[in-house]
Amino acid sequence: MGMKPLRHPVLGKALIAGALLAVTVPGIAYANTVGVTVRTPGATSGPGSAFSEISTHADCSSGLISGGGINQAIGTGSSSNGNHVMGTEPSSDGSTEYTGSSGVVGTDVTHWLGIGGSGGAVNASFSTTPYAVCFTSNLINHTQVVMNKISGPTSSSTVGLVTATCPANTVLLGGGARTTPASIGSLKPIASFPTLNNAGHDYGQKAAADGETNPDSWTAVGWNGGGGNSNNTTYAYAVCSGNNIDVSGVTVKVRYSEVSGPASATTGQTATVGCGGQDGKLVSGGAAISGGSVTTTDFTGPGSGGDHLNGSFPSDSSGNPVSDGTTTAAYWTAFTHTGGTSSPNTYSDVWVLCADDGV
Repeated sequence: MGMKPLRHPVLGKALIAGALLAVTVPGIAYANTVGVTVRTPGATSGPGSAFSEISTHADCSSGLISGGGINQAIGTGSSSNGNHVMGTEPSSDGSTEYTGSSGVVGTDVTHWLGIGGSGGAVNASFSTTPYAVCFTSNLINHTQVVMNKISGPTSSSTVGLVTATCPANTVLLGGGARTTPASIGSLKPIASFPTLNNAGHDYGQKAAADGETNPDSWTAVGWNGGGGNSNNTTYAYAVCSGNNIDVSGVTVKVRYSEVSGPASATTGQTATVGCGGQDGKLVSGGAAISGGSVTTTDFTGPGSGGDHLNGSFPSDSSGNPVSDGTTTAAYWTAFTHTGGTSSPNTYSDVWVLCADDGV
């Protein structure tokens, strides 16, 4: 009986030491296993004729597509006003597009298309460069692509907005946009951005804001500058984690920036944003030329029908595109441009998605 008071304090110390050990060991084991390599084949000349497009592709030799981008050299003078992005999107083989029925259209995709279009004037300096963001993770080892589409826009200076939403219990990694046909020279996608399929974001019409986490959808916005319609169509693509993966510990953080302009005719603007030190690894990005305040109000078009995108790509902090094989990309840049008239109240928007798989 007399020994019992001596045993309890010893037992209590052992429990406390065990509790401290249980707290510290998981912290030592934690790491974000997301890795990214950017692949690009370099520039392809073109488009070389009016009202046309060229398709280029970047491919992942290892890893899976989480996102991708495009950058265009636009030449000089008034001819640059007609050169514009026509598509930045995932592909099953580097040439085929997902343009059929809406829904889940592909799994474990490893190719990205960069499609450049032209208006009524061309320049020998035009070129199109695609970028594939090749993603690896010990947790997210499968992906899927969701596509949604709408008819239009058909009228001059009107928006055609469409949103693709990831399946339940998956996470958004990236996305893309496309408009067809190229023969309507004033038709182009002017926005491609992450969002959420909820009332607070008006079900994709408001973009995800800086600091938001785990968006579940991707929105594409088509813009018809000068009118004309030949079965005009706008497509949105969401790249999502595969089914039956426990993503409860995954965090995808949005970083976003908006800058004023371009406002003068035949001028360009860039906007760049990056992942912070605690945000995770860059996995994708998006871009827009808009009427501004796209995270707080429904998306509106820019100040002129001729405004367009010329780039949405992984970059350094100064907005320069990264090179093939880069494994440390942390910034995304939007490259926007006006047409042949001034464009008041126009803004350039850029997003980057940063992922931590919680493993």
